[in-house]
Formats: sequence, structure tokens, C-alpha cells
Amino acid sequence: MRDADVSVAAAVESTSYQFPWSEGIFRDCVRVGYLCRVVELSGVVIGHGIVSTGAGEAHILNVCVRPEFRCRGIGRQLLRYLLDRSRALGMAEAFLEVRPSNTSAIRLYQSLGFEQVGVRRGYYQATNGREDATVLRLALSQL
Repeated sequence: MRDADVSVAAAVESTSYQFPWSEGIFRDCVRVGYLCRVVELSGVVIGHGIVSTGAGEAHILNVCVRPEFRCRGIGRQLLRYLLDRSRALGMAEAFLEVRPSNTSAIRLYQSLGFEQVGVRRGYYQATNGREDATVLRLALSQL
């Protein structure tokens, strides 16, 4: 992901989530050097992934694929790429948060070996207040 991709990534995000990341958040992730990638199909950005790494841990911050391209293995391939890159950078574990209501994402993460290790109460903005986050962990040696 480059600065030129930020507005497109934010547009993809807005088609996918009720409370999407802003362009500013994407710009900050690129600026500070997080592992930021876009997925292109025929020159069109259809998804993105962002990971922060440090102290032996990778934190999957965002994985998103445009709705019309889901259920084709693109998200799985993107996530595997991010995890492989994190392991190559010397990270031993990966963590992420997911809305309990996002059952398709949870199934994807579990199929890759992620396991629940906690809950963050009131983590996500929601229509009627806040929604908890399920915290998942993967030992990257499992890949």
C-alpha cells in the first residue's frame, strides 16, 4: 500500500463495514511503517491488509475484501501472506480482535489455527453503543 492507495482502501473499507477506518488511519499506518498491503485484480484494488509487528508479536489490525469478491479464498490468501511475512520478520505469535457477530471472519481465523484467548469489553463502536471484541492468537510456528 502506498499513499496513492489510501483513498481506494478507505473506499473498500466503507463498502464493508458500518464503522470503517478513515483515510487518516490508513495514512498513519503507512507513515509509521506497518506492513500494509493491497490486493489488486486486473489493476483494481479489491482488498487490503495491515499488520503491526514488534516485540515478537504481530497484530493483525485490518483485513478487508470487497463484498462481491468474498468467499473466493482472497481473504485467506491475504491473511496467510500477512502471517508468513510476520513470521519472516521474526514474530512468534499473531493476535487480532474480531467482532463476535462476524462469524464468517471467525471461521476463517479458526480454520488457520487461531484460538480465542480473551475478550475486550466494549471494544468496537456499534449502532446501539459498544460491542465486545473476541481476541484470537496464533503461534506462527504452526504455519
